[in-house]
Amino acid sequence: MNFSIDINCDMGEGMGTDAQIMPFITSANIACGYHAGDHRTMRETIELALEYGVHIGAHPSYPDRENFGRTNMHFSPEEVEDMVLYQIETLANIALQHGATLRHVKPHGALYNMAAQDTELAAAICRAVRAFDPALLVFGLSGSPFISVAEAMGLRVKNEVFSDRTYQPNGTLTPRSQPNALLHDREAVCAQVWQMVTEQTVYSGDILVPVAADTVCIHGDGANAAAFAEAIYERLWPLFGQKNV
Repeated sequence: MNFSIDINCDMGEGMGTDAQIMPFITSANIACGYHAGDHRTMRETIELALEYGVHIGAHPSYPDRENFGRTNMHFSPEEVEDMVLYQIETLANIALQHGATLRHVKPHGALYNMAAQDTELAAAICRAVRAFDPALLVFGLSGSPFISVAEAMGLRVKNEVFSDRTYQPNGTLTPRSQPNALLHDREAVCAQVWQMVTEQTVYSGDILVPVAADTVCIHGDGANAAAFAEAIYERLWPLFGQKNV
């Protein structure tokens, strides 16, 4: 089969496992200080990504370090646009000091999930991306309104699926407040990724849900993130035969 696959991970969040994960991914979503990270962690994560040839992306969030960016917040579209642009610019300036550039933007946590359903919020994020560099890729929940908004605004997109999260019948992620929201078993994670990538479907209970899998996410703050990354890498590369896209 002549395929390639992108595996991304949320990094620079102070989990202490970035160096273990980086050899097994192709895209790093780097926290820009609003939910986690600071200039030092951004710099160190960029250096690590460059060492392993991993694409660098901004991972902007609501200003919510106390709750790791996972609490729904409400700002005007103009405020969201400004905060996202500021975070992209911050990471890009640090990357530039290392002779690197950004390849993509992926919102984090509550900002990501809210924008997956709220087209006005999605448009605010996309305006920030377009203002900085309209050639950047945007990662968003597979098949969501966010993807449609980004495409309509002329941005390049990657439909994102999640290795370690369960799904609802409508294709959204199971809320973290529910006990079955996360997958903890390595084999279950690998099986879900394999199905999403090769069949473009995922199970929600007994219901088969269609997905477009352009990039697969591993949450870097998960307890098993490093083990999952290595296992997914070992499962996929023999089939797809190449690491980068």
